[in-house]
Amino acid sequence: MKSVHAIPRVVIATGISSIVTQLLVIREILAQFSGNEFVIALIFFNWLILGGIGTGLSHLVTRFHKKAGIGLLAWLSLLLASLPPIQIAAIRILRDSLFIHGASVGFYPTLAFIFFSIAPYCLLVGFVLPYSLFALRSESPDYPGARIYILDNIGDVSGGALFSFVLVFFVSPLQAVFFSNLPLLIATWLLFPAQRRYSPIVLFCALLTLSTLIAGIYFETKSLEPREGKLVYYHDSRYNRITVHQDMEQYTLFTDGTPVFSNQNMVMAEETVHYTLSQLENVRDILLISAQGGMMSEVEKYSPKRVDYVELDPAITNVQFEFGLLKKIAGLNVIHKDGRAYLIETDRIYDAVIVNLPEPETFQINRFYTDRFFGLVKEHLAPHGIYSFSMQGFDNYLAEPQRRKLSSLYNTVKKHFANVLLLPGQNVFFLCSDQPITTDIPHILDMKNIETNYISYYFEGNMTSERIKYLNELMDPTVPENLDNSPRLMKLMFLQWFTKFSTSPTGFMIVLAVLSLIYLARISREEFVLFSTGCMTMGCEILVIFAFQIFFGYIYLQIGIIVTIFLAGLLPGAWFGTRLRHAGAKTLALTDLFLIIMMGLLILGLLKGGDRLPVASFLIFGFLVSLACGFQFPVALNLRGDDNPAITRTFSADLIGAACGTLITSIVLIPYLGLVWAAAGLICLKLISLGVIGFTYEKDK
Repeated sequence: MKSVHAIPRVVIATGISSIVTQLLVIREILAQFSGNEFVIALIFFNWLILGGIGTGLSHLVTRFHKKAGIGLLAWLSLLLASLPPIQIAAIRILRDSLFIHGASVGFYPTLAFIFFSIAPYCLLVGFVLPYSLFALRSESPDYPGARIYILDNIGDVSGGALFSFVLVFFVSPLQAVFFSNLPLLIATWLLFPAQRRYSPIVLFCALLTLSTLIAGIYFETKSLEPREGKLVYYHDSRYNRITVHQDMEQYTLFTDGTPVFSNQNMVMAEETVHYTLSQLENVRDILLISAQGGMMSEVEKYSPKRVDYVELDPAITNVQFEFGLLKKIAGLNVIHKDGRAYLIETDRIYDAVIVNLPEPETFQINRFYTDRFFGLVKEHLAPHGIYSFSMQGFDNYLAEPQRRKLSSLYNTVKKHFANVLLLPGQNVFFLCSDQPITTDIPHILDMKNIETNYISYYFEGNMTSERIKYLNELMDPTVPENLDNSPRLMKLMFLQWFTKFSTSPTGFMIVLAVLSLIYLARISREEFVLFSTGCMTMGCEILVIFAFQIFFGYIYLQIGIIVTIFLAGLLPGAWFGTRLRHAGAKTLALTDLFLIIMMGLLILGLLKGGDRLPVASFLIFGFLVSLACGFQFPVALNLRGDDNPAITRTFSADLIGAACGTLITSIVLIPYLGLVWAAAGLICLKLISLGVIGFTYEKDK
């Protein structure tokens, strides 16, 4: 009977390990794939599908081996503790071995990379949890299935809290792997019978696991060495991964694997600064949201009184100044805050606002290209002021996807400014003002006695009046505007992602739909309720993650807190559900109704204006949704009989539903319909579930 106490310790420790590992994998793949939020959904999808497969395998094993053994559980748990550092190292090394460093990667290669890199760990985690219950029931046949669910959630929440409030602030990723897997190693070693615990083979394997965890810390920096040049700086900040690569005399700063600053990109620095500031008679107050290497030297030529440079991450500004990527000039005021949040809070008025951000390939960046943001900029510009931002440029032919992106931005920003001019080139620059805008920039700079190395000599050869006219006349007034709740630009970027690699998401979605229909045709009504609840819960989690990016913009820091909150509600929900499990289908119907009401409240909040809501409101919403999900699991399990086959089938229904909700919400609902209609789509799913429960309840009566 000792295993009744030893196995629960392993289950809790496994929960701690699995959640910290999942969060580290999310941050790792975000860092390797340019901070693209779609990879979060792909990670969750693969994690859940693989976990469901592992759960099914555990049932098959126990069918052919009548009694689940504690010995096998101990060895598998030991293996599980050793896998996280290997998995993180594999992601780092294989990313640049299989794909070009810093280059965009297509949807299907990204999906395959994530699937195969996390498969060993996820399959094992999915196997171990139900197998732990089977091992417990081999000695205590009446051990309740819901209790293992609760123990797992205790570990999950503990792991999420440990990561979000301690590890993410004080240790590096592979140090976090060490500390989060040490409890699992100890609990597993204690799971071995006392007479075997000190045997040479057990001691050797335990020490080998410990050595693997320690080796991960030693090879932390070595695993990030670039294939060209050398790594001269590395830091995982709260907001992103920062690395600096040196290639001869050139220093390049990467954030999340994307090059964003270089000390030798003077063309972009000149274009960004002089296209904008040359339009002003006097330059006193400037707002820079992010910056380009060399920009400060160009800004200094206008002798401004004040330059507010807004950068979210203090670590980035420290690195820029350390490696000479930016120059400290008179009047420079560095503000470590999100640029959009700063504009909401400040009452300062500027002569010029320059946004120097990459194309909106992520929701975090897209929020600086929406109607709401353009309105904020207009509120903080003087009547004579000018605002500028840029998009990817073109040579001679403007492809249709890029034209529609530029048109959407043009139609959105034109609502706020009397004059909007697009200048073609290496980047397409938007100059926005209520005053007339001139294109003879070299002449203006000459009149101001401002010398440049590129614009003065090459502008007129590259920026002809015909090219400027051609570009501006191509803008399509029928393309919808880019809004917070309906990020049209993200849909276009998403489609361009597939177009760039001559692929389409249609085939994948058709295969997923067919497999889902086959699965749904084979499950019971109670399993369908859990499927729909898992689908809605993960759909809501993706909604909150994407909404958080749209409205607040730093998911790299908050992803752990959001995931932890969604896990935290499962625990009290399962506890209450265990006590009310005999109430039957009626309680399932009530919780479905509660979920529908919560989604309705979310829609009202989004329509009111998401960035006007406190951050806590999204977290409270997530907690309450997961509370309802946790409540339904023991009720549905009791209705299915609470035997071993019921355990695996209900676990699988929950996991597969969650996987489908993750993918459908992130790849179909949000990009194509926006946040509000995505939430409405999840409500429709729960209405179907409510109908199924009602039919079952009437039939039982």
